[in-house]
Amino acid sequence: MSAGNEIIFVAGVLSLLAVLAGLASARIGTPLLLALIGVGMLAGEDGPGGIPFNNFQAAYLIGSLALAVILFQGGLNTERSMLRKALWPSVVLATVGVAISAGIVGAGAVFLFGSSWQEGLLLGATTAPTDAAAVSVLLRLTRISVPSRVVAALEVESGINDPMSVLLTVGLVGIMTGAGHSGPGEVVLLFLKEMGGGTAIGLASGYVLLRLLRWLRPTSSVRPLLALGGALTVFGGAQMLGASGFLAAYLAGAVIGNTDGTEGESIVRFLDTFGWLAQNALFLMLGLLVTPHKLPPLLLPALAISAILVLIARPIAVAACLAPFRWTAREGAFVAWAGLRGGVPIYLTIIPLLAGVAAGQRLFEVVFVVVIVSVAVQGWTAKPVARLLDLHEDDPT
Repeated sequence: MSAGNEIIFVAGVLSLLAVLAGLASARIGTPLLLALIGVGMLAGEDGPGGIPFNNFQAAYLIGSLALAVILFQGGLNTERSMLRKALWPSVVLATVGVAISAGIVGAGAVFLFGSSWQEGLLLGATTAPTDAAAVSVLLRLTRISVPSRVVAALEVESGINDPMSVLLTVGLVGIMTGAGHSGPGEVVLLFLKEMGGGTAIGLASGYVLLRLLRWLRPTSSVRPLLALGGALTVFGGAQMLGASGFLAAYLAGAVIGNTDGTEGESIVRFLDTFGWLAQNALFLMLGLLVTPHKLPPLLLPALAISAILVLIARPIAVAACLAPFRWTAREGAFVAWAGLRGGVPIYLTIIPLLAGVAAGQRLFEVVFVVVIVSVAVQGWTAKPVARLLDLHEDDPT
């Protein structure tokens, strides 16, 4: 009983600190994700909190639950107009762009630090995806003035690019542990199963949930709980079937969020709050997982990888992916700069750790530093970069 009370007390204190950190970050202009991770690190074993936490299996479960909620909420807030403006550029960025970025970062790790190609590409795969929570917080809280299709591309891409990174990460881990797929054909089939299955399950489940809401007509207080239970069912079910639960949860949310009826209104309001809770839990947990005194020897390699990712890999990937759509160079430059990394890259590094990959712990620590650099540098400078590029919101006329 005493241990249970202590856990509840610590959870309450961390929740309060997370809220206070969020309020403080909004006032002083610090990226919210950086503040939340900082609170987690201070509460961890190297900080004054002294909480030892190195249970990666629990972290994977908590991270999966949090990301399911965050992506479902992201889908709810994705307006139909955003999809019309930037769906195909976002799809190309989320697939081809992730692969290009992973390849360039992997090559950089091989040639700069002598990593094996498998380890280098695994590093590239885990750092390639932009993060839905990080991008959403950046665009919504800092109120950056950029064209609506740029905002749409960044938000939609961050919501749908996880499956490609998961596919690359799982495939490389399988090769490194001897349990990989035998040929290109199987890899293509796996990709189609992940993306196609996630799309089909997400859209179908969204419409089923919407019909269920209209048929049952629950009260406004019960309606969000039904939607939340459905989102977790969609995510877990898709994952069990070998499809992308991340994509399925996002698309199911987009279907419900774009309904013309009143069903989605209370759900959106509730999930906005619950999404913040999931985001706080995710980043606090990731801060607790890291052991700061182990990071200094990896700082220089991690900073070099961050530079390759932010200054070379991401800009090349964005330029190649947006070229067919005739976006301006200034728009492409901002899409490249505002593609923040966040919880997803760190979460992905838990997969090789659980699979027993020898370099798993080092990968986790390097990616953690890369995420901190991305959130700090890109998050703090996104608004000045938009002004420097002379970007503006769409003319209402």
